[in-house]
Amino acid sequence: MSTMFADTILIVFISVCTALLAEGITWVLVYRTEKYKRLKAEVEKQSKKLEKKKETITESAGRQQKKKIERQEEKLKNNNRDLSMVRMKSMFAIGFCFTALMGMFNSIFDGRVVAKLPFVPLSYIQGLSHRNLLGEDFTDCSFIFLYILCTMSIRQDPVLDIDPSTATAMTHPTLERRRAGYKWRRFGIDPLATGGVGCSARARLHV
Repeated sequence: MSTMFADTILIVFISVCTALLAEGITWVLVYRTEKYKRLKAEVEKQSKKLEKKKETITESAGRQQKKKIERQEEKLKNNNRDLSMVRMKSMFAIGFCFTALMGMFNSIFDGRVVAKLPFVPLSYIQGLSHRNLLGEDFTDCSFIFLYILCTMSIRQDPVLDIDPSTATAMTHPTLERRRAGYKWRRFGIDPLATGGVGCSARARLHV
């Protein structure tokens, strides 16, 4: 029991360290660059401007006004795309580091029960929560499941957080779904492709 508790504390510590590492990489490669600062300021400015225009526009507004708004939406969408491209290099760097670290940690904790869950997970999550563990006690928790829970609690996914405001969200109706999906894809799991998270036969873990 003391070994399991030590493993739990160690995994929480690992989660904090990897989250800080990811933030550090993102800051060095993205946040401190002039290009990112300029694009972010431009996106925020355009978002507020577009939001105000949409609030004042009426149903009887002329075609000219509507076209003007459409042009601004298109410009905002292009700036958001450029902002995402700026962040791509940090995503690749973080992905490379996490793949290497996960390979090492998986080999260390492989087959070890690192925590006891206070509940029996749903059947489609058990493939992840009970990954590589022996026995039929599904309250036993694997390393990868505890690590994902800790990391998702610590990090709020800044890699894709463009902070676009309501106007940008209206321009990008699928943005929230993509951001939610990335939380799992960061660990090599594609919920859209697999139809769920954690099913042992279908959850694809690239770690």
